[in-house]
Amino acid sequence: MPHQRFPKIKIISSAPQEIQFILSDTDTSVANALRRIMIGETPTLAIDLVEFHENSTVLNDEYMAHRLGMIPIRYQAPDSFKGGDCNVAFLPHRECVCYDRCPRCSVEFELDVDFDQVNPTRADDEVLAPLTVTSRDLKSNNEGVEPAHFLNQDEQDESQDEGIAIVKMGPGQRLKFKAIARMGISKEHAKWCPVAVATYRFWPVITINEEQCSTLTMEQKMEIVDCCSDRILEIDEVTGNLQAVENAHELATFTEDLKFTQNAMKKNPEDDDFVTVVQSTDRFLFSVESTGAMDADEIVLSALRVLKERLNYLAQEVDNLKDL
Repeated sequence: MPHQRFPKIKIISSAPQEIQFILSDTDTSVANALRRIMIGETPTLAIDLVEFHENSTVLNDEYMAHRLGMIPIRYQAPDSFKGGDCNVAFLPHRECVCYDRCPRCSVEFELDVDFDQVNPTRADDEVLAPLTVTSRDLKSNNEGVEPAHFLNQDEQDESQDEGIAIVKMGPGQRLKFKAIARMGISKEHAKWCPVAVATYRFWPVITINEEQCSTLTMEQKMEIVDCCSDRILEIDEVTGNLQAVENAHELATFTEDLKFTQNAMKKNPEDDDFVTVVQSTDRFLFSVESTGAMDADEIVLSALRVLKERLNYLAQEVDNLKDL
């Protein structure tokens, strides 16, 4: 019977828009499954249908609908301030029993902006400039659902607009429509993808052979330190020994130069390396960045939920086959 594993997660850093964590005591199959689920099978809300009543802007209806679909839609539970998993509050519209749409499977947004009506209320230095219609102008019929205007406070402070720009308008132009947001996954369309980045890399295992290093001069040790473009090594000021820097696991990416330098220093080609850097086969460093539709930690939790449901379904199907 194969060795049973109990995967563990250790969070390195966490912010609403980004999370870094270590997944350990597992293999690449689980790590890649978790990554692919975060990208392709974590449900979110996105605008899926747009009914235009008037559009006299420079963008045609189809182009405008595509831009609206790419705006991240954020769901917040009544008892939370986080962008959470919309799966608890909504059904996929294909599974809902309603005839067309209902509050259980969709959210309605309305937008009505007329340049000639808004322009008189603008500041004097903006009257002659085009009017930017943003995600702030979208009005939702659900208090817990709204566009993710900005990823974080810093982005909001640096932005010149009040939200995600949709279109610029001039005199005599008007934009009025109703948009329907539905729950889906990015396997169907990329607009439902909750992550901007979801990557992992193998944890670097750095081993320093103290016995071999004792044969090196200080100049040779400095040469080994300097040959690493990632700067993963340093010399201890007290003992003079080689050691890995504190954040070496974040820096170690390219170590080929280290191997070439060591080979040139060896007295015999078959001698052990002074420093070895290998990839761990059961420890992975994940980095996940959100689009704003969900908080980064909620994306990970939602992906784990989906993975658990898939495994439970597979186990049930296997049991059913046994009964045949």
